[in-house]
Amino acid sequence: MIEGALSGLAAGGLYAVLGVCLTLMTRLVRVVNFAQAATGMFGGFCAVWLVTKAGMPVWIGSVLGVLIGGVLAAAIGWIAATWLSEASTTTRSAMTVGPLLLLISLSFILFGNKPQPFTPIIAGPAFSIGGVVISQVTVWTVGMAVVVAVGVHFLLTRTRIGTQLRALSERPTTAELLGIRSRPLSIAVWFVTGVISAIAIVIVAPSQSNDATSLSLLIIPAAAAALLGGFKRLDLTVVGGLVLGVLGGLVAQINEISLVRNFLPFLFIVVLLLWTQRKEVWDAAR
Repeated sequence: MIEGALSGLAAGGLYAVLGVCLTLMTRLVRVVNFAQAATGMFGGFCAVWLVTKAGMPVWIGSVLGVLIGGVLAAAIGWIAATWLSEASTTTRSAMTVGPLLLLISLSFILFGNKPQPFTPIIAGPAFSIGGVVISQVTVWTVGMAVVVAVGVHFLLTRTRIGTQLRALSERPTTAELLGIRSRPLSIAVWFVTGVISAIAIVIVAPSQSNDATSLSLLIIPAAAAALLGGFKRLDLTVVGGLVLGVLGGLVAQINEISLVRNFLPFLFIVVLLLWTQRKEVWDAAR
């Protein structure tokens, strides 16, 4: 059981990283980006093509693929900042479903619908706990989730750019009147979160199902993790991602309920929604 729980930490770290990116997007640019994982997926597929077809070294191909993921995210951000700057959060979020479906379809056309032969850029064991081996991928993903959450918190609370970003998210019109350039900052947030998502996916993809649909739908457990923090708290988002990963690893070890693993994020979301709306639900039940 312990081995199963620890084996789920790598996926949990990935959920946490993507969840932190979702939380950051919601807080700063008022978007729940449903294409968050899809841009990382497409960047990762480009990296595979550059390595296997263009003959580039793994690290150079991976870096270029990550940058492509960031540029794709920035392009979506440019659309949102240019034509939907005054739209509601619901409208801006719904817009990202289009790029999600577009990137999945485009990946089928360009790369096929089969899993891609990702070359591991991080591999091997890191250390062992009680005879259970912890992989380097697990250490990197969990560490990346923590570092990104702490780094974002420091940026937002201790730097001038962070103050500007918070001003844009809370009082966008006032911020623009004070001379803060909203569009470049907004697009920069999209680019950075796109790069972070692509890095996480490139690291984890070699060790899990890595077809276009599976990687793009990582947005579901990421959203479940972000929901634990109310799309506001980064620490609870990291905890939510790790808990989901550990639960998934535990359930996978029990043959009778192993299929439930695929539905865990949905169950997680339903339970959290019921809990956050418990007063209304209980009042209605009476």
